[in-house]
Amino acid sequence: MPENEKLRVDFWFDPLCPWAWITSRWIHEVAAQRPLDVHWHVMSLSVLNEDKDVPEQYREMIRRGWGPVRVAIAAERKYGNEVLGPLYTELGTRIHNEGRGVTDEVVAEAVAAAGLDASLLAALAGEEFDEDVRASHKVGIDKVGQEVGTPVVEIDGNAFFGPVITPIPRGEDALRLFEGVRLAASVPGFYELKRTRTANPSFD
Repeated sequence: MPENEKLRVDFWFDPLCPWAWITSRWIHEVAAQRPLDVHWHVMSLSVLNEDKDVPEQYREMIRRGWGPVRVAIAAERKYGNEVLGPLYTELGTRIHNEGRGVTDEVVAEAVAAAGLDASLLAALAGEEFDEDVRASHKVGIDKVGQEVGTPVVEIDGNAFFGPVITPIPRGEDALRLFEGVRLAASVPGFYELKRTRTANPSFD
């Protein structure tokens, strides 16, 4: 493609997921070095796992996970899709980099830091936006199937789960990974490339 032409990237995230957060920062790293047209979308681990047999500790975590995605969808409804990227950055920085987890206070701080109206916080405990959360989630998950997690990434019309990476690739490494993933995903019939994770999420 021409060097100055923007390549479209669609990214479905749940603010709860540390692996999605790392992948999103990789996309930011790539976007700083080559033209990308990035569109952010909400998906939900709470929706993905609601009917699955998961440990009680994980179930409690995904119960708390409803709040941030509800607020994100409320923000998108009020301001448009372009606010999701900045809001996700503010949420993820507090949840993951600062290690504060998902709390109402963290979400409130992120909303304020993104310059959004505090009225969005009413969505934390309500169910008004749940169907919109489910709809956004379905768009992403339908592109890759049910047996995956977050993130879902679509590059130039080719969607996949991942990549799952740590730490955040920087510089030339970020670009090489992007081109490799983009090219692999463009091959019809390519489904999976995987190895066991041996490291915890690192946000450096």
